[in-house]
This record gives sequence, structure tokens and C-alpha cells, in this order.
Amino acid sequence: MYRSLKPGFLVLMLLVVAMLGACSTDSKPAATPAAAGAGGAEGEGQSLTKVKIQLKWVPQAQFAGIYAAKEQGFFADEGIDAEIIPGGPDIVIEQQVVNGAADVGVTGVDSLLVSRDNGLPLVSLAQISQKSSYRLIAKKSAGITDPTQMKGKKVSTWFGSQQFQVLAFMEKNGLDPKKDIELVKQGFTMDQFFNDQVDVATATIYNEFHVVLESGVKESDLDVFNIEDAGVGMLEDTLIAKKDWVDGNRDLAVKVTRAILKGWNYAIDNQEETVDAVMKNVTEGSTTREHQVTMLEEIAKLIRPEGFTEQQVGSFVDESFTRTADIALSYGLIKKAANLDEALEKSIYEDAVK
Repeated sequence: MYRSLKPGFLVLMLLVVAMLGACSTDSKPAATPAAAGAGGAEGEGQSLTKVKIQLKWVPQAQFAGIYAAKEQGFFADEGIDAEIIPGGPDIVIEQQVVNGAADVGVTGVDSLLVSRDNGLPLVSLAQISQKSSYRLIAKKSAGITDPTQMKGKKVSTWFGSQQFQVLAFMEKNGLDPKKDIELVKQGFTMDQFFNDQVDVATATIYNEFHVVLESGVKESDLDVFNIEDAGVGMLEDTLIAKKDWVDGNRDLAVKVTRAILKGWNYAIDNQEETVDAVMKNVTEGSTTREHQVTMLEEIAKLIRPEGFTEQQVGSFVDESFTRTADIALSYGLIKKAANLDEALEKSIYEDAVK
């Protein structure tokens, strides 16, 4: 039985909601013609339609499918000139999409549901990752072998729209994230963790966890808490767009989705080549090729897990969405039960994979 949300948790939610709620919901980003460019059958010899795609983080293999779609000409094949916009710890993806700074965004399903619960007219076009990647990690020297021992400790996680799973984990283990822990904003790097500025840090299995291991820390020197195993793992990367943009640009929404899904299947099947494309976009000195190879290997397992066919990449698994929505409601992320029929534009995905 899940417990109700504590007041301190609501305060944290309201900080994010305030940012999102300040956005106008009347803005309707329109696709605009771009200069003609080389591309496939549909893109060649004609103007391409500009589409802005907002990432939830900095350029890396987490978004390899989007970079592969651009590198391999899949966007151009659909008549699209895709502008890929990097994200970061201070970027609220939903705000970018609602305001028209981006047409399509990548965000977590939990964040999408929170945004919709607060009136933002956003929908999912396709579900990219199929399970949670989040871990909480502590050095053995911190003596945290049980989540309850995080009480009174400094715990870092990403803010903006990516903290909800961590907050739910605290609630699940009887900790008020406002009173029982010191919640610290986590940045781009794991320096806070390395320098003992925090006791517990958030890590994804495809990125920060391996950053720590690559630094020379042994897995046996860590206590690792799996958010999925704790029962509060929520679906992560999903493609979102503003509802009226989808309604007014339905064919374009299908084409963008089709290009990205094709890009993901290509990335998973051609990982070495795709990492080369990713490395062209990363900030110089911010990562290594070896790390991006590992990241793509791990993210591929989340996007096309064992048993998934190419056509199932991006699909909506009802059971997973229901679980995510139930957790969001049980822990007070949302105030009313999510209407998944309205939140998921399943027909876009279905048409994209025809």
C-alpha cells in the first residue's frame, strides 16, 4: 500500500509546477520551411520543414537515435530539417515545448503526467525507454546500507523535471524529502559525489554509474539502490508535443516520430558508427568515446529490451504506463488519476510504424 504524500514533498512539486504553470498554453509553434537540402526521396530537391527537437540533457548517446536519424538522412527522407536542441539541469522540457521553443521534446513520463495534471496540453507521441534507469549510489564509507539510513544525509539529484523518481523513493522508505534529507541540486558531473560533498547521488545505469566506475571506484565499494527494484521506477524518455501542434501538424508529427524510431533501430544495430555521430555533437572534453560506447550499449537495453522487435521500439506498453501513473498518483505527484487515453497519442506511433 502506497502512503500519501507529505507536505514537504508538495512544496518541492510546487517549485517545478510554478515554472511550468507560468508558461502560456496558447502558443502554437508552427513548422516553418527551411532551405532546401540534400536528403532522401521526399527531402531531395524541395524545401524541408523545420522541426525543433528539445533533448532532456546534453548531447550524448542517450539520444543516439535522434542523432542517427539526422546523420543517416532519415529526417530529410521525411522532408524534415531537424534542429536538435541540447538540454541540461536547468532546462524544463515541457516549458520549452509549451512556449514553442521546441516542437517535440524528450522528457520523462512522470514529468509529462505532472505537467498534464497542472493543465499543460502535452501528449506523448512514442515511448522511447521501457523501464527506469535510475540508481541511488553511496560510497561504502558513508555507511548507508539501507534507505532509511539516508535520513539526515545530503542526497543529490537533478531538478527541473527529473527528480520525481528520487522523491518517490524517499517517500516509499518513510523519508520526508523536505525534512529528513538535505536535497542537493546535482550538476552535469559527479564531482559532488567524488569530493564527498554529498552522501548519496543519483545515477542512471547508462551514464553516471559508469562515470563512477570509470574513475577507478569499484562496484564493490558502492552501495547501490535500484529505483525499479524499490517499486517506484517510472517510465522515462518519451517523445512529447503540444496537443494543438499535433492536431494541426498530424502528418508532420508522424514523420518526426517515424524518423526517430528508425534512427533508434539504426543506432542499436550500428552502435560503433552511431557513437561517431554522437561524438560530433558532444562538448569537447566533456566525455570520452569509450564512455559513449558503454552508454549506447546500456540505453539500447532499455529501448529495445529482450523480446522487443524493431517495430515495437517506441510502443506504449499499457501495463508500464498504468504502473507509472499509479505511482505518480499514490505519491502525490499528480492530484487526480491520469487519463492515459488522452495523454498518449497512440495513433501517431501506430501510423509511424506502418
